[in-house]
Amino acid sequence: MIGDNLLLLRKAKGKTQEDVASAIGVTRQALSKWENNESMPDIINCVALAEYYGVTVDNLISFASSELGLPVPPKGRHLFGVVAMSAKGQIVIPVKARELFGLEPGDRIVVLGAEGEGIALIKESNLANLLNTVVKMDSIIE
Repeated sequence: MIGDNLLLLRKAKGKTQEDVASAIGVTRQALSKWENNESMPDIINCVALAEYYGVTVDNLISFASSELGLPVPPKGRHLFGVVAMSAKGQIVIPVKARELFGLEPGDRIVVLGAEGEGIALIKESNLANLLNTVVKMDSIIE
């Protein structure tokens, strides 16, 4: 997976192998071998590559770009997988997402949407904190 991810990330950024190799301090041949899955970068180079591309090391190494048909998400952005909606409109939020965002049974979730854009979910307490921050900032500006 890492080879596919490296190739997709480089092409998405519009860089040559020489550009990337120079930026992280390796040879073009080494980068070519990594992209072609002929060898693997060591952990120090994985960290450098992840920083260069603005992704997490975990996603750089293990994100299944080719299987999902999607690029490696940037740091702070997550793709938790695909879920099916039941006939009643219910979905199950993946465990990784629940753990990362501290969602517990009984938590209230605000459902936001923009036509043509999609739906977003936010924990009610997080939305309240965000709105309070906006109100405080607005009073400072006035």
